[in-house]
Parts: sequence; structure tokens; C-alpha cells
Amino acid sequence: MRGTLICLSTLLVLGYLLFSSENTKSQTGPNPVQPVLVTTVKSFGATGDGKTDDSAALQRAVDSKIGQIRFPKGVYRITKTINVDLDQLGPTSLSSDGTATIIMAGAGPAFRFIGTHEGTASPDTVKENVWRNQRSPMVDGLEIVGDHPEACGVEATGTMQITLTRLTIRRTLHAIHFIKRNRNVIVSNCHLYENRGAGVFYDHVSIHQSNIVGCHISYNAGGGVVVRKGDIRNIQIGTCDIEGNMGDKDSEPTANVLIDSEKAMVGEIAIVGCTIQHDHFAPGSANIRINENAHIRPHSSEHRDGNITIADNVLSDVQTNIEITSARGVTVTGNTMWKGYTHNIRIHDCNNILISNNVLDRNPRYHYKDGATAQVGMLFTDCDGITVSGNLINGTGDQTPAVEIRDSRRMNLTNCTILDYSTVGLLLKNVTDSRVSDCLIRTDLPDSQNAQAIQIVGGKDNQIIDNLLKE
Repeated sequence: MRGTLICLSTLLVLGYLLFSSENTKSQTGPNPVQPVLVTTVKSFGATGDGKTDDSAALQRAVDSKIGQIRFPKGVYRITKTINVDLDQLGPTSLSSDGTATIIMAGAGPAFRFIGTHEGTASPDTVKENVWRNQRSPMVDGLEIVGDHPEACGVEATGTMQITLTRLTIRRTLHAIHFIKRNRNVIVSNCHLYENRGAGVFYDHVSIHQSNIVGCHISYNAGGGVVVRKGDIRNIQIGTCDIEGNMGDKDSEPTANVLIDSEKAMVGEIAIVGCTIQHDHFAPGSANIRINENAHIRPHSSEHRDGNITIADNVLSDVQTNIEITSARGVTVTGNTMWKGYTHNIRIHDCNNILISNNVLDRNPRYHYKDGATAQVGMLFTDCDGITVSGNLINGTGDQTPAVEIRDSRRMNLTNCTILDYSTVGLLLKNVTDSRVSDCLIRTDLPDSQNAQAIQIVGGKDNQIIDNLLKE
């Protein structure tokens, strides 16, 4: 009997304890979840107040090897380049959500990525330490503003798969600067705006496989996308807005897209689906200027560089919309262009070029101010093996022929519509071994009674056939 009473007492005590425990939980609620502490640059002493020099703090954050360097909202003023030595640090990214600004108040780039990749884009040339420590460095969601005459945005050398996204870079010298050697580059969804040099600068660099996509590249005085010499292959520029990348009237001529490969090897380029425009007030301005300058090999005049496609772009308001010199294997197709104040298309010393299905218009909507003085036409000089087909050319100003071909051979002009020229529809001067066929060439402008559909000066062995002309 006594043992039974002890057992009952024990059960009562246990039940009371359980009841009390549950009652306490119901009163206090579940245990609160402890917040996860996120490591950011402020964890390393950065203030982000826009006044303090945060250079040392940012370098400490990078050198800590945490890899993901986060910038919370703030203005981070630095006076020294933050070096990201990838082989020493391992994979590294710099990121914000668009609320952090870096003020670069010193000379040089705000961020310099340093890799050791010496191979190509082929996997068997990439060393294991590159895959382990250096692959895919990233910068995302930051604004970088220059506050020094020699301040730059992001510089990369020796990198493999560097990816730059959602950046705003302004008032620097060069916004994005590639030097020495890089492979597999992506620049996307960036705003590169109002810089004194280039928006994207390929500076005597060995670089293959680089994509520039969906960017706004504007008002950079030294050019929008600029290639200066080097060993460069596979540049894709797509669906970008590129405009006003010219200096003032005293600046060297530049272009919204400038490919200058003199004494270098540059080719395999696609410029597709962009709007490219402004500013015809800048001397020598161009929307797309390609200078391959291939005559650099001893005892040879052979063209080797080129293999370029310029397709489906909208181009306007410069001295020359498309200018190509000393290249081969170039396709210019499906573009719409107007207000080329000197020419819309200028091709010099080129082989094996296709110019097809482009619209060169003279829309009255754009005649305000000095738009009426803009030219429209095409000019070919010292060329060999060019096909010009299916183009519509309407209006050419007061003097320039709509299409002018000089000192060239094996030119094939077919199925073009050339309308409302003031003086000459097609001028052939010292052209040989060429053909003009199936074109409509006529003008219905007032006071154009003395205009000529086709004018031929010199040349030989040409066929002019099956064209509809108004003489």
C-alpha cells in the first residue's frame, strides 16, 4: 500500500512539472531566432560616410579571404587602388544592391583584379591554380565615381572569366580597362557614363571571348567601346545603347565603337542590335570605325584581319556612320542609318565585303537645325571584291553622289533602290571588271533635271545591265 502511494505521488509531481513547463512556454512563446550576422566591409572598419578614407578598411576586407565582399548602403571614399590578387585570395566578388558608391579620389583604378592566367580560352590551357583560386571574379551592383584626374573604375589583367554586371561608372578616366591578357570576359547591364576616356577600353591587350551586352555607354570623351591594337578575337557587342562618346572640337577623332588594330591582330567581331548615335559636331566622329591597316607584313599587301559582322543596328548623327579601312570578310546588313554628315558608309582599301539590305534614309523629321546638310550616300575607294545588294538609299544632299565607287575592281552592285539624289545616283570612276544590274535609280526632286542616274568616268570591262533609270 505504501509503495503504491509513493508511485502516485511521483506521478503527480512529474505531471505538475510537465504542466508548468508547457504553461511557461505558452506564456513566453517560442525561443527567438538569433539574427545571423552578415560580414560586410563595415566589419573591417569601413565607415561609408563619404568623408573618411576607407582604403585600408576595404583592402583588409579583400585580404581577409572571405571571398564575398559586401558593401551595404553608403559612400566609401578611397584614395588608393584596392588590389584583388586572385591567386593569393581565392575566388573573390565585390557586390552591393545598387545602394553603395565608391568615390575614387586617387590615381589608378578603384579596383584592380590581378590573375595569372597565361593560356587561351581552351580548357586544357587553364592551370589548376587558376580554376581553384581565380575563376569568375565578379563586381556587381556598385557605383564608382572618379574624384581624381587619373581615377579609373575597374581594371583587369591576367583574369579568367571576369564578370562585371549592374555597375554605374562615371567621371573617371576609363570606366573599364583591360590590359595585358584576359580571357572570357562578360560586361553586362552596366551604365558607363560621362568618363574622360573610354567606356570599355581594350588597351593593347591579348583578349579572346568578350561579351558586352545590354549596356548604356554614353558621353565618354575618348570613345564608347575602344580597341587599341593587341591580339583580340571574338568581341560581341549586343543590344547596347552607345551614344555621344566624342570629345569636344579640339579632341582627336574617335568613335562610339572604335576598332584600331594597326600593327596588331584584331578580328572576329559582331556588333548587333544596338542603337549608336551622336555627335556630328565632333571632328571626324563615327559611330563604327574599323581600321585594320593590314599592310604591315613584309613583302605582302594581303589583307588578313577582319571577319566582322555589323547587323541590325540603328545609327545616326555623326560625320560617318560606318567607316571600314583595310579589312576583309566584313558583312554590313540590316542596318538603318541617317544623318551621316559626310557619308553613311565609307569603305576604303578592303576585300570581300558584303553591304546588303541596309536603309540609308533622309527623313524630313530630322531636318531641323542643320540636319538638312547631312549626307546619306556610300563611298568605296581602292576596293576589290565587294557586293552591294538590296540597299535602299533615299536622298543625298546637294553635292555627294548617292553611291560613289572609285579606283576599284570586281564590284557587284545589284538590286539597289537609289532615289531622290540631287546630282548623281551612281558614280563609277576608274572602276574595272565590275557589274551594275537590276537597280532602280531615279530622282523626282524639284530642280533635278540635270541630275544623272549613272555617271562613268574612266575604267573598263564593266557591265551595266537591266537597270531602270530616269534620265
